[in-house]
Order: sequence, then C-alpha cells, then structure tokens
Amino acid sequence: MSNAHTAQRLAGKLEPTPGGSVYVDPEKLEWQKSQFDKIWMKVLYRNDEAGEMTVLLKWEPGAVLPFHKHPEIEQSWVLEGSFYDHDGICRAGQYVWRQPGSLHETRSDEGCLLLAIYRKPNVFFHTAGFQAA
Repeated sequence: MSNAHTAQRLAGKLEPTPGGSVYVDPEKLEWQKSQFDKIWMKVLYRNDEAGEMTVLLKWEPGAVLPFHKHPEIEQSWVLEGSFYDHDGICRAGQYVWRQPGSLHETRSDEGCLLLAIYRKPNVFFHTAGFQAA
C-alpha cells in the first residue's frame, strides 16, 4: 500500500469492504466423491461462470486421474503423500504447475492430499472437471 493510501486510510477515507473476505474451514466440509474412482474433493472456492476452482483433493492409494488436457494453467501443492505423471513425481511439501494446453495422466501409488487451483476445468474424453456432467 502506498503512503498516500496509508494516509487516506488513517484519515478514515478508505474503509474495508464488509464481507470482502470469505473464510472457509475445510475441516467443516464433507469429502465429496468425484467422478473418478478413489478421488475425493472438498471445494474451497468455485466460480462456475469463469471456470475457476480451488479444491482439496484426496487420492486413495492406486488412484488414477485419466488422460486429460489442461485448457489453462493448473497449480498443485502436495500436502501429504505423492502423485506423478510422465514428467516426474510431486511429494509432500512440493509444488507442480501444468502448462496451458498440456496433456497427461496422473497417478498416486501411495495416495495423497493436495491443494489444486484451476483457472478452467480439466477436459477429459467425455467430461470436464471433477463432477460428472
């Protein structure tokens, strides 16, 4: 924040937006079954009109996310366990992002918990996103 904004704020000319922050407690959300076997989700943020979604994904051991395309950047931070594709493996505490237009299949042998941020839903052979159309 610039010094001018700080001065305006201190002078009472700028006020915070009531309801401008939306707090989400993931522990209070139920795990929802995705359309893919062994993959569960807790949606933290969703804007269907824009196609944006931030989601906790829980993959059971042996889970496979079938071959798909990323129409926009996808970002994933692994909190527990690991998952991998043809380019490498992402373990707990590590981060991976996917190039727009990239194609791959993702697997987790041991299971994992990850935070994923999508600007547009993944495109699968018959569907898009994690819920069946």
